[in-house]
Amino acid sequence: MTKQLTTETFAKEIESGVTLVDFGATWCPPCQMMEPIVEELAQEFEGRASVTKVDVDQSPELAQLFNVRSIPTLVLFKDGKPVDATLGVQPKKVLAEKISSQL
Repeated sequence: MTKQLTTETFAKEIESGVTLVDFGATWCPPCQMMEPIVEELAQEFEGRASVTKVDVDQSPELAQLFNVRSIPTLVLFKDGKPVDATLGVQPKKVLAEKISSQL
């Protein structure tokens, strides 16, 4: 299961290694479409990369900090710095390749 991040836990979670952060909301149909894909990625990359979520309604300051204007937005971090971002529903293969390229 993917870890839900908050403003308090975000910085610690992304500070080292590779982390994919799914910025979304429970009311967003495209975000719900991404949910099973994000869960599969979390299982596939367990122990090698983190796959996490941020609810933009619960943590609007994080969405603002990373300029999230539409959801879902998926941001890939390496050692605390954003290295890639995608907007909208993405195929699992595309996201897996992006994660793999940073490992």
